[in-house]
Amino acid sequence: MSAFEVNFDGLVGLTHNYAGLSFGNVASTSNKSAVANPKLAALQGLAKMKALADMGFKQGVLPPQDRPCIKTLRQLGFSGDDVSVLTQTAKKAPHLLTAVSSASSMWVANAATVSPSADTADNKVHFTVANLNCKFHRAIEEQTTSNALHAIFSDPQYFTHHNALPQQSLLGDEGAANHNRLAATHGNEGVEVFVYGRQVFGGAVEPSKYPARQTYEASQAVARLHQLGDKNSVFVQQNPDVIDQGVFHNDVISVSNGNVLLHHQQAFLNQASAFSEIEHKLQQLGTQFIPIEVPTDKVSIKDAVTTYLFNSQLLTKKDGKMLIVVPEESQRNPRVWRYLNELIAGDNPIDEMRVFDLRESMCNGGGPACLRLRVVLNQAELTATNQHALLNDGLYHSLTNWVNDHYRDRVTEADLGDPSLLMENRTALDELTKIMHLGSIYSFQQD
Repeated sequence: MSAFEVNFDGLVGLTHNYAGLSFGNVASTSNKSAVANPKLAALQGLAKMKALADMGFKQGVLPPQDRPCIKTLRQLGFSGDDVSVLTQTAKKAPHLLTAVSSASSMWVANAATVSPSADTADNKVHFTVANLNCKFHRAIEEQTTSNALHAIFSDPQYFTHHNALPQQSLLGDEGAANHNRLAATHGNEGVEVFVYGRQVFGGAVEPSKYPARQTYEASQAVARLHQLGDKNSVFVQQNPDVIDQGVFHNDVISVSNGNVLLHHQQAFLNQASAFSEIEHKLQQLGTQFIPIEVPTDKVSIKDAVTTYLFNSQLLTKKDGKMLIVVPEESQRNPRVWRYLNELIAGDNPIDEMRVFDLRESMCNGGGPACLRLRVVLNQAELTATNQHALLNDGLYHSLTNWVNDHYRDRVTEADLGDPSLLMENRTALDELTKIMHLGSIYSFQQD
C-alpha cells in the first residue's frame, strides 16, 4: 500500500534558552549561559518546515511544552499561587528553575517511537512516548507529549498509543533518536533498527565518560508493545567510544531513509554482523540494503558532532532519488562540505542537498533531524489525522504571526524567574491550541 512519510517538526518554545543542561551533548554544554533568541529559533524552524512543504514533502507540527513547569515544582514542595511558586524557586533553587524551564521538547525526535501499520501485527500505527529518564528536564515532558499525540492521532481505528515505559534507569528510552526504519518504500513492510547504548542484563561494554541513554531492555519493550515480529526488528549497540566523543544519540552518527543507511564508519559496535542481519531480513522482504559508510579519514567523529552531518534529514523525492537536508554548520566545515559534495555526485540514491540556517537550535545541541518526528501514514491514516496539525500556507502564516506576536527575541537564564514570561507562555499556548484544534492538552488549561 502506498504511504507517506510525514515529518512532524517541533515548534520551539517561548523559554528557549542556553542553560547547558544536557551532559554528554557537547553543543549544549559549550554554549551554557549564552543569550538565546526564542523568536528567531521558532522562525528558523518554521522556515525549514515551509521550505520542505513547498517542495512537496508532507509536513506536520507538534506543539511545545508549558514552561516553566509549575506542576513539577509543586511536586517538589513549592506552594502558593503560581507566581509564588515561581519566585520561591528562583530564589531558593535556581538550578531547578532552569530544568523546569527547558524548551528541549522542540527536539521531537525524542518525543516517541513510531511504528507504521505496515510493520505491526494489528496493522495500526503505534506510538510509545519516550520516558527520557536520563535527564530530569526532559523526563517531565511525557504527559504533555502524550496529550499532544492523542490530540493529533485520535482515531483508535488507525492509531494505538502506549504510555511511556516506567521511569527506571533499566528502561531508559530516548524515542526515535535511536530508531531507524528501512524498507523498499514508506508503504512497504520494513525492518526497524533499534539502537541502544547499554544492556543492563548482559554485560555489554559501556561508555566511560558520558552516559548511554538508551537501553537494550527499553528497545525490546517498545518492539513488543508495537507488535513487531522478529523479521521486523533488529537491535544494534551504538559504539561506546563515539558516545564518549559526544554522540549522545544515534541520530548524531547515522540517518536512514527507504533502504539507505548513511552512517559513520565508527557508528556501531560489531557493525559487520549487525549489517549482515539487517541485510538478511530486508532480503526476506524482497528489499536490497544500501549502507553508505562515511570513512573516518574523510569525516572525523569531532567533525560529525560539531557539524551534525548525520543529524540531517534524508527525504525521498518524487523521482525516487533522495534529498539530504543539512544545517549551515556542515557547509562551514571544509572536510564535511567536501564529503557532502562527493556524496551527491556519487553512485548512490542521494543526489541533492539543501542547507538550512538552524543556528539557534544547533547551539543548544539539535539539528534538522532532532527537530522532526517521522510518522509514516497511508492515505486513510493521513485523512484520520488532525488536519489542523498539517502544515499548509494558512497554518504557516498563522504560526508565523503567532510567534511574532508572543515570542521574545532575547532570553537568558536570569529571565526564567520573571512571572510575566510564565504568563506570556500560557497566553500563547492557549491560543496555539485553538489554532491547531488540540483541545486542553496543558495542565494549566485543565486546572
